[in-house]
Amino acid sequence: MLDRYDRKILDVLQRDALTPAARIGDAIGLSAAAVQRRIKRLRQQGVITETVVHVDPKALGFPIHCVVGVDLDYESAQAIDRFAQQAQSHPQVQQCYYVTGPTDFMLIVIAHDMEHYEQLTRDLFLSNPNVKSFTTHVVLERQLCGQYIPLEPED
Repeated sequence: MLDRYDRKILDVLQRDALTPAARIGDAIGLSAAAVQRRIKRLRQQGVITETVVHVDPKALGFPIHCVVGVDLDYESAQAIDRFAQQAQSHPQVQQCYYVTGPTDFMLIVIAHDMEHYEQLTRDLFLSNPNVKSFTTHVVLERQLCGQYIPLEPED
């Protein structure tokens, strides 16, 4: 169970994972050593799963973003796992969700241009005999992209 200090630490780290423990400690009323121990424990418990840097895809030549719905012909556990593994093996696929509703998967995909995206569709969808159909929604403008999880104070 997370206490209020853990929640405050996580709130700070989600906004900037490079915030020094001393600065976090000053802000929440703990020593830097206590903050470091708590961060280590949160990692060991699997609460903190990774530390990453978010990069603007456009700055690296990936201005095209697509949200793709994929419908499979057969939905056995093996078929679902196989498609998920195939999707995750493509670096252009940024996110992959197995979902309810009219499609089986929702993918977030980036591309250099539409030719680059078309090649992905050939590799991942058109050459896969279990893909019944796919629907592409080209993103016109990213409004929000992040993974911040709001943390309410412990009751």
